[in-house]
Amino acid sequence: MTTQTYTLFMLLKTTRRWLDLEPKVRFAFIKENVNPILEAHPTVSMRFFDTESYTARISDIVVWETSDLIAYQGVIKGLRDTIFWDHYFEVLEIIPAVEDGYAAYYAMNPLTGSVQAG
Repeated sequence: MTTQTYTLFMLLKTTRRWLDLEPKVRFAFIKENVNPILEAHPTVSMRFFDTESYTARISDIVVWETSDLIAYQGVIKGLRDTIFWDHYFEVLEIIPAVEDGYAAYYAMNPLTGSVQAG
């Protein structure tokens, strides 16, 4: 039995409250409030992408990856208990996805952007 990895795309919009903070204060907030949540759930990884230069609808995308949805729920509940959620960032949407899920379902190789020999 293989373990399923889930990818969840969280679309964020920064608030004026966050932007008005000095960068040093922003990083201190993350270190003191967000990092402990992530450390408590080591099976959940996070990547952060800036998008504000390319779209006005969202400012950032957080990409979560995990094979443990219970741990992911713990991260989200932890974030909701801080002012990260809806004070510093508006969570506009969370899009769950499974990479190459169709390939596993149909028992075939995943599509790639390159031509495959054979």
